[in-house]
Amino acid sequence: MITLSQRLDEYVAERRSLGYDLSSAARVLRRFAAFADREGANYITVDLFLRWKAAFGTANNNTWSARLGMVRIFATWLQGHDARTEVPPTGLISGKLRRTRPYIYSAAEVGTIVARASRLPSRYGLRAWTCMTLFGLIAVTGLRINEALNLDDDDVDLEAGVVTVKRGKNGKARFVPIDPSVVQQLCAYRAERMRLLGEIAGAFFCNEDGRRFTDCCARYNFAHVSQGIGLRETQRFCKHGRGPRIHDLRHTFAVHTIMDWYRKGLDPDREMLKLSTYLGHAKPDSTFWYIEAVPELLQLASACAERSMAKGCTR
Repeated sequence: MITLSQRLDEYVAERRSLGYDLSSAARVLRRFAAFADREGANYITVDLFLRWKAAFGTANNNTWSARLGMVRIFATWLQGHDARTEVPPTGLISGKLRRTRPYIYSAAEVGTIVARASRLPSRYGLRAWTCMTLFGLIAVTGLRINEALNLDDDDVDLEAGVVTVKRGKNGKARFVPIDPSVVQQLCAYRAERMRLLGEIAGAFFCNEDGRRFTDCCARYNFAHVSQGIGLRETQRFCKHGRGPRIHDLRHTFAVHTIMDWYRKGLDPDREMLKLSTYLGHAKPDSTFWYIEAVPELLQLASACAERSMAKGCTR
């Protein structure tokens, strides 16, 4: 009998081969599959999902609506392998998906995060080098965490000053130009990594054993750093706690970039398409969202609109 966890491994491998980023969904679905295995269920039913929901702990309906969506996509795929599978209906949980309001770091906070990461202890010191370079790269380029972690060594062209994201969100590739100061830091990291590990083929960001730095390692170390500088409360048993996220470094990059446009008097509509492409957004609407999500940015946009209307009235 093939277990639901085994089916999930097939599903995740297939989706990732198509370029999908399943880092978050995979974690949730593995918990669901583990519950199903304990229950002796090797296919999905509505009742199985509801039993898992009752046993999984407390969360609001918006969170469970998101989890339902993840299970629904998995169940739709699973129906092709097992006709007994039921796809839970969308109305099973009443909830509205809302994007989390981003935390926008100050320049000082970003600097403190990188500085604290540079002091993380490890046997040979590579942990500190990897974390401070990873966090810094995300902060100055707006890369998604898994885009940065999935970089291979040959994706980082330090002579041309370009990082190649081979498979971004939805499988899209793009080139990300980087500033000379970033090139310098990446050069220093690569040199230190080679000194400690020698010539390696594969990942750009590595653990001390030469393997690719993982999403779990990145999030754990970011939480540890955040607790150390007071951005999150210290937790028992190495728990991450709640507070500003590593993904908020990407949001911070986008918001500060847009703010600079308004302050310099640039045309946001013209610049937005460039930023949308740079960030790897499928649609410019995803980039315009920042204006609504950040009060200070909304004020700048409103003031710009008022000035434009005033100029139009005086003509």
